[in-house]
Amino acid sequence: MDAIFRRFAEVDCTQDPLYVAICRAVADAPELLALMAHAPPTQRKPNLLLAALHERVLAGAAHPLCDYYPSVGGSRLPDAELPALLLDFARSEQAALVDHLRHASTQTNETGRCAVLWPALQHIAAVSGRQDLALLDFGCSAGLNLAVDLYRYDYGMFQRGPVGSALTIPCRWLGDASPPTDTAWRLRSRLGLDPAPIDLRDEAAVRWLRACLWPHDRERAARLDAAVALAGGFEIRQAEDCMAQIEPWLDGLPPEVQPVLFNSWVLYYFDAPLLARFRAIVERLVRERGLAWLSAEAPGTRPPGLALPPLADGAEPSTLWTLQIPGRETEALAWSHPHGRWLQWTAAAAR
Repeated sequence: MDAIFRRFAEVDCTQDPLYVAICRAVADAPELLALMAHAPPTQRKPNLLLAALHERVLAGAAHPLCDYYPSVGGSRLPDAELPALLLDFARSEQAALVDHLRHASTQTNETGRCAVLWPALQHIAAVSGRQDLALLDFGCSAGLNLAVDLYRYDYGMFQRGPVGSALTIPCRWLGDASPPTDTAWRLRSRLGLDPAPIDLRDEAAVRWLRACLWPHDRERAARLDAAVALAGGFEIRQAEDCMAQIEPWLDGLPPEVQPVLFNSWVLYYFDAPLLARFRAIVERLVRERGLAWLSAEAPGTRPPGLALPPLADGAEPSTLWTLQIPGRETEALAWSHPHGRWLQWTAAAAR
């Protein structure tokens, strides 16, 4: 487990000096590493402990460790005192931390990804020939991505989405590919599925969403607050077995709509048997029920045999967007930053 935290510091959170320092401190402290044993095996990742610590800071804990967190106004830079303060903080907040580790999960619901979801849905409408779409967000958290058609998107050279939206999401369009045809589409139905969905009316639950953001990124925090204000009222269903809910959802849809199953950084948490089960279920529904499967995940979880598309200058391999839809070969739609800060469109034009 110490190697996992060291790698997270060296590779995954290099842009956040506080999280680099915390991960290194955790890796050197057996008492802190032991906390991870309280988490389910699929959740034993640095993100969960970092979020649990951040939640206690956001909840108003009175401790010098909070001085390091920009999210509560802290300006202290990581220093030699941080490891001891972190250990003392973890001891004082142990009960709450253990509760989070046992029962909470890191939330994959990042509204910045909607900047890629928007053109992906345009592409699906174009290739399916259906303007009416039904969106199922698998692992939806608070369902903020279900409001994809309520946000405005600024790609630099062009914009999409409703003018006058309270939330505009910037996204750099990389590479030479033209955006998908500006096909008209609308969401006739939308549903979120999650084993532990976030209730936007619950301040403690929304605080957990904020805790899953990195403390230095105030732009993401402002975007989250704007999305929370916009995205209420959509149906979100709690289910222990979300996979078993996909086909009943299809059964209830009007025949003229194109169903779209969307997952983003969900498969990352699946072990091999669970991933195999999910893939078998969804690929059968693509073949037999006309489902479009839109997946935004780590490149290693891409469909077997799918070649990785080349990357534009300035892009790094991170989130790969893939589409499986009846009547077309499985395709890689786009590369993107995991939080939607940039995208590189790679899909062929609709024919």
